[in-house]
Amino acid sequence: MSDRTDPPTIDLASDVSSFFGPVVAEAIRARGYEATDAAEAYLVALLADYTKPGQLGEETLSRPLTLLLDEAMQRTGPERFERLRVLGDGVLYVSGFFGEHLETRGVEPRYMSTLGACAYENASAMLRQRANDLSAPDLFAELAEKFRMFVSLLADVAESLRARSARTDGAVVKLYERWLKTGSSTLGDALVARGMVPLRGTGLVH
Repeated sequence: MSDRTDPPTIDLASDVSSFFGPVVAEAIRARGYEATDAAEAYLVALLADYTKPGQLGEETLSRPLTLLLDEAMQRTGPERFERLRVLGDGVLYVSGFFGEHLETRGVEPRYMSTLGACAYENASAMLRQRANDLSAPDLFAELAEKFRMFVSLLADVAESLRARSARTDGAVVKLYERWLKTGSSTLGDALVARGMVPLRGTGLVH
């Protein structure tokens, strides 16, 4: 069995945000993630953006993150904020959807989370300073403080999309094989919903 992990297939609706909205909401509800409505809406918009041609995450994978962060911090005003936001978004998306791929390349999840959270925290600081209220809560502070949680949330969304796209017996077998490898609760629930009880080491009970 190949170790290569294919990205989940996304059956795009005419309104991409309306497609991702229920998937994100269900992941939050099913796994008990604590996220504000603003953060939930932001994640939906982020996923919608990454379905467009010329994926924004390509630079996140192709260039050193420390260099991207340094370049952002050397800018000023709106350009600095936008670079920080895009970097945080890219790290969050790539970590959630392609975490296994990063680990096979020797990239530690903690390193990614630290850089992504740093980008969001600096973006948050810019907003607070502009508002002249250093204590005011904001969306980017939440993304920074709970970065690892949001990575896990997007990973669950990715698994949910894989499960939804499995429409043949062969695809369901691949879901089971992936569940054996990852132990994903999301995939386990998807198999149960198909009338199967996943059992480690003994196969599927129908």
